[in-house]
Parts: sequence; structure tokens; C-alpha cells
Amino acid sequence: MTLPVSFLSDFGRRDEFVGVVHGVLAKLAPESRVIDLTHDTPRGNVRAGALALTRAIQYLPDGVCLAVVDPGVGSERKAIALETGWGFFVGPDNGLLSPAVSMVGGATRIVSVDNPEAMIPSPGQTFQGRDVFAPAAGLLASGEAALDDLGPTLGDDEVVPLLLPLAEIDQGSVSGEAWWVDGFGNVQTNISPGDLAEIGLAHGHEVTLRVGATTHRLPWVAAYSEVDEGSPLLHVDSAGLIAIAVRGGRADQRLNLAEGASVTLTG
Repeated sequence: MTLPVSFLSDFGRRDEFVGVVHGVLAKLAPESRVIDLTHDTPRGNVRAGALALTRAIQYLPDGVCLAVVDPGVGSERKAIALETGWGFFVGPDNGLLSPAVSMVGGATRIVSVDNPEAMIPSPGQTFQGRDVFAPAAGLLASGEAALDDLGPTLGDDEVVPLLLPLAEIDQGSVSGEAWWVDGFGNVQTNISPGDLAEIGLAHGHEVTLRVGATTHRLPWVAAYSEVDEGSPLLHVDSAGLIAIAVRGGRADQRLNLAEGASVTLTG
């Protein structure tokens, strides 16, 4: 039985890199479906890739996740493959995989991908998405290799975690940060509806947003249509987190928000 491969990277679409990885997968696992999750992760932004994968993983079919956002390519960082109750994850050991792996219940086994027989020989070290990760993913997807065939077992303490900041609740306010700005300019935060409930805020309330020294009053609504065109708002996004948006506009530009910006919400 072949497994589908869900593929995320920061390769973009200008160059041939995504197509070449597809080609490797097609050779090794010709019957496997490849799902392109995104290849527009900001270049080298491991946390952005990790968050995208975490948002998506529960909607992806069980199988193999191939994720490559790898600013340390060619360095001593390990290439890893993990087995979980969902399936397999393959990628660099830089924290990219860890939040999504945790989301599906954690890894039951982890190996270092260093078996030369499971790699494509290459004179260079800069395209390990093609030479190391894609072959490992293809072999696992096709069933031509088991996890142990890829390399030696690693302990949980031998891989790099990615620690994501939690929102902080203090004296009637919730402080967090902008985690993600999507293509529409909507800004996802790391603040949950439960965090706001702890300070007495709920859907339908007016909420004060503080960004630096600037404050804004925003209604907490369920849909954009509940406010006038061009008006800012708070809502619960598709990942279940509090997001900041502007109907018909870009919240990042209107409210001077960027990924990593600190935000505070109060009544």
C-alpha cells in the first residue's frame, strides 16, 4: 500500500526545485499522490513553516509529510525521519517538524537519515531536499524502506524542539504576538478565545488592541460582514485563534502589524 506525500517548502515556484522533488518522488513512489501544501513559506523562516504545518496537519491524509525549510542546509544539523500515529515526517532537525508532530500525538520513533543507500549521490550539499529528504519520503511512501532502513535511532532529547510562545494573562489584559500574516493581510495571533474569556471578554464585545503605543477599539465578531467595509475587527480564525482583520482591506498595513509584533488585548 502506497502512502500520500504532503509536501511543504520555502522553495517558491520560480526555479525548478519543487518540480525536481516531485520528479524524485515520482520515480520512487509512482503511485503516491503528492499534495503541495505550500512552497511560499518565507525563505528560511522555520517558525513560519512549522506554524503552517501545524495549522494544516489535521486536514491532511495519513501518510508521509515532507517538509523542507532549511537555512542550515549543508551544516552539521541532522536530517531526520519520525514515525507517529498519523504517519511519517521527514525533514531537517531544526524544529520545523516538532509542533505538528506534537499535534498528532508525538513521535514513537525517530531516526537520523544518513544511510547513503537511501540518498541521491551529489557533489554539492545545498539541495538536500532533492538528495536526502525526497528519497527518504519516497521510500517510506512506497513501502520500499522501513524507518530503520534510513539510519540509526535517535532519542527525543537528540532532536531540536521549536518552542512557541504562549499568551500571557495579567491584570485584565492578554499579551501575545502576531504569529502569521496571510496573503489577505489578516493577522493571526497566539491568543485563544479561552484566554480572552479569562479576562471577561466574549464574542460580541468591544476589545481594545494595543500595538506599541497605539490603541484601537475593535468589535469581536463572527464574520467580516458584521462590520462596515474598511472597518477593523477581531474574529476566531479557521485555526481557532484570535485574528485581526479589516473588511475589504489589510489589517497588517492598516494597524501596522507584522509577524512577531507584540499585541495586547483588553476590555
